[in-house]
Amino acid sequence: MPKFFETMDKIKTAYDWTDKIVMIICKLLLITDILITSYAVAGRMFNAYVPFLRDPAWSEEVVLTCMSYMAVLSAALAIRRGAHIRMTALDKYLSPLTVKVLNIISDIAVLSLGLIMTFVGWRYATTIGSRGFYVSLPWLSRFWMYFPVPLAGVAMIIFEFEAIYNHIKSFYVKEEEKA
Repeated sequence: MPKFFETMDKIKTAYDWTDKIVMIICKLLLITDILITSYAVAGRMFNAYVPFLRDPAWSEEVVLTCMSYMAVLSAALAIRRGAHIRMTALDKYLSPLTVKVLNIISDIAVLSLGLIMTFVGWRYATTIGSRGFYVSLPWLSRFWMYFPVPLAGVAMIIFEFEAIYNHIKSFYVKEEEKA
């Protein structure tokens, strides 16, 4: 069985790349948010003194859209790092085997949420989202407002597969063997 895990561990680079890509997207969105918000605030504060510096009408909608991307994508990143809020207060009273089984059940539940986010979110993005437009950007489809949900769902699914694999692997490979 350990030979199987050695083979499967080669996929880890795909998980690492997914993590890096999602992190880069989050960083770019944060930078975009900061720049747009700074420009909008400066436009509101200094418009009387610097007439060419105006708050663009689209700034709020774009900033909120960027924030929705960051919120759901960073939640997916938290899955990979095991940084989500968890109920671990009773873990010390349970057997290690029970804790591992409960972790797998929890991961399956989150995987199910990722599947729902992907399929239902995609349906919303392509139906409701594609029919509407941003108020301040009438040429831009609201698809982009709904798209973060299925995008984060895909990232959650990828990271949950890794988490479930690692939990299953822990049944067969001892800590000393992992190093």
